[in-house]
Amino acid sequence: MSSSRVCLIGYLAMIGLLHNSLLYSVTADVDLLYNGFQHAPDLILNGSASILRGGALQLTNDSNNLMGHAFFNSPVQAVSDNAVVSFSTAFVFDIVTVGQGGGHGLAFVVAASKVLPGATAEQYLGLLGKNNQGNSSNHVFAVEFDTVQANGLLNETNGNHVGVDLNSLVSNVSEPAGFFTDDGKNISVTLESAQRIQAWVDYDGSTKVLNVTIAPVSVASRPHRPLISRVIDLLPIFKQDMYIGFSAATGKLASSHYILAWSFRTGGAAAQAIDLSRLPKVPKPPAPPPSMSTVIRIVAVSSVVTLTTILLAIAFTLWLRRRAVLAEKLEEWELDHPHRLPYKELYKATKGFKNSGLLGAGGFGQVYKGVLRRSGDVVAIKRISSNGTQGMREFVAEVASLGRMRHRNLVDLRGWCKRGQDLLLVYEFMPNGSLDTHLFGDRAGTGAGKHRGSSPAAALLTWEQRAMILRGVASGLVYLHEEWEQVVVHRDVKASNVLLGADMAPRLGDFGLARLYEHGAAPATTRVVGTLGYMAPELTVTARATKETDVFAFGALLLEVACGRRPIDPVTGVNLPRWVRDHGARGNLVRAVDERLDGRYDEEEARLVLWLGLMCSQSRPEARPSMRQVCQYLDGEAEMQEEAVVVFSDAGSFDFASLPTLTWSSCNTMSVGSLLGGR
Repeated sequence: MSSSRVCLIGYLAMIGLLHNSLLYSVTADVDLLYNGFQHAPDLILNGSASILRGGALQLTNDSNNLMGHAFFNSPVQAVSDNAVVSFSTAFVFDIVTVGQGGGHGLAFVVAASKVLPGATAEQYLGLLGKNNQGNSSNHVFAVEFDTVQANGLLNETNGNHVGVDLNSLVSNVSEPAGFFTDDGKNISVTLESAQRIQAWVDYDGSTKVLNVTIAPVSVASRPHRPLISRVIDLLPIFKQDMYIGFSAATGKLASSHYILAWSFRTGGAAAQAIDLSRLPKVPKPPAPPPSMSTVIRIVAVSSVVTLTTILLAIAFTLWLRRRAVLAEKLEEWELDHPHRLPYKELYKATKGFKNSGLLGAGGFGQVYKGVLRRSGDVVAIKRISSNGTQGMREFVAEVASLGRMRHRNLVDLRGWCKRGQDLLLVYEFMPNGSLDTHLFGDRAGTGAGKHRGSSPAAALLTWEQRAMILRGVASGLVYLHEEWEQVVVHRDVKASNVLLGADMAPRLGDFGLARLYEHGAAPATTRVVGTLGYMAPELTVTARATKETDVFAFGALLLEVACGRRPIDPVTGVNLPRWVRDHGARGNLVRAVDERLDGRYDEEEARLVLWLGLMCSQSRPEARPSMRQVCQYLDGEAEMQEEAVVVFSDAGSFDFASLPTLTWSSCNTMSVGSLLGGR
């Protein structure tokens, strides 16, 4: 052989070695990045796979029984020095379903050939088939994104899962599709929800750890914790050269399977990040023709929308009316009085003045229980109607003045509100109701001789409680008559206006008829008002409410509490002061004490209360003691004595012979007990 021919052969051999060296250097270190597939000549497509005009790789459409494959044209070196080469891939997919449900799914594939022999559609995803399922000669590794559960035959967690397949569609590991947040919470992801989902598959050849992670593109960054992390030896699966790509299939159930972007790298480094802003769009699925059930549903929805619109219109009209009801127009003079509360607040406090909150009703109006939303206080709200603007103004002015009074035995007036002809007065709530209720229960209007049938709702008051209540009311009247900045004549002292707190302590309330005048001034005349049995006789002549008229009413209250009888029996007409006086005339005054006490009372204290009741009930106002004197004797601060001879007249009052008024002395006296025949 000539020397020139030998040189030529050597030269060609060197070129061949250089070519092979260049070829293996490319395939041994692969780095792919497809942000869309508009320009991808190195992809081999078969079956139903195609690249759409917008750049999306469509593996299947929504037709039945399709398979679609897309592989990188050149093989990559998968095994080096008898070890699997580390690889990393990331891709974005989108599964779009028309109708109620689709299938069957797609997979990232590493296979020994670009052609998958024996592959079938449906649950085999175009990877394998029934005849070669599980064969070691398949040399197929796949990460599947499956949307149909094949009757539990393929080790599938559910019909929406991610699995790892090794030569078989019976998954080596399977997990419901989802991702983990930084705080460890697992968020489910629906694969066929027509949302773009990014997946990452990483394999470390040295540790043999496979990590699979997914998350919707809307998630800002890749989750730190993978969905699947498993030690898997791929050396028995991989040959030295393997092909990478994607496969998808449909069956009786069909979906359109899209790959929108793909990145792949070998050599241990992570795959390049995909530019999510450049993802191609996929075609919108055509709207299916409406079925009969859909038509019915549309009609039903339209009917509901129409009905809802009508109801909203009605509700809006009612709201406007309610707003008009709650609207307030203040008169200029109302702004000058303190403690005014908005009508809206009182309306809400009583839930619209519902009957369920009604505490009582009468000629004065209605009283409701309410809860003020701002403070949470439980209150009693009295609703009074009036027709006279001037009278209403005067009444509000007086109530506003009374609202400044503070005494432990007066009901605390929290505020008021005027709206139209209605005046609303807000008082502290007294949980134990009125003294009248505890004395007579629900026997309103029953006779004094029928008082044994007490109401089960109110326990019988003991003598000690009765004495405490009388002392408290007397103290409150002293405050009104002498201790406040003006003289206040209550004009309606009676048992139903004495309210009892949680501790049974009394509070005198209802100042709707009260009148004020300056200390030292004469009270003005006014119309005669009050309650029969509590009204002093001079009112019918003078029409002038005074401190003495309050004393008379308190006298009636003293006798009422001690005897458990009303001042005038509504059935028999018996006058209580005359009835008690008759007992005193016969020398057995304490026999007038309430029979229900069954003798459980202090006789001396009872005799004192009865005697004071008669003294306060005298027909001549100048003969009555003042409330301060009454309070002193009830409190035991002085011993009541008198120097006159008592004459029990037929006039029904307590007169003193030869004396125009009652006198109080500390000498030459006789005790109250001996005076009235006591022991």
